[in-house]
Amino acid sequence: MLRKKKELIPLIGFMAFAGIGATSAATYFLFTKTDVILNKTRNPEPWEKIDPSKPQKLITINQQWKPVKELEYVKSLTK
Repeated sequence: MLRKKKELIPLIGFMAFAGIGATSAATYFLFTKTDVILNKTRNPEPWEKIDPSKPQKLITINQQWKPVKELEYVKSLTK
């Protein structure tokens, strides 16, 4: 089929590149990000174990984290 319709070769190449990129991004986020979970029974609240001083975004510019006293107080009451 590709011998008869050579205009499909770039389309197939772009689609393969996009598929490989999407798969690699999904596996990267699955294994490196702490807020992505597969088994919710083992860790029902994964957001509690995230280090707030470590940036979670792909690109972070001039972010400074300071703890909020009220939030820390409420968090200590709920545990």
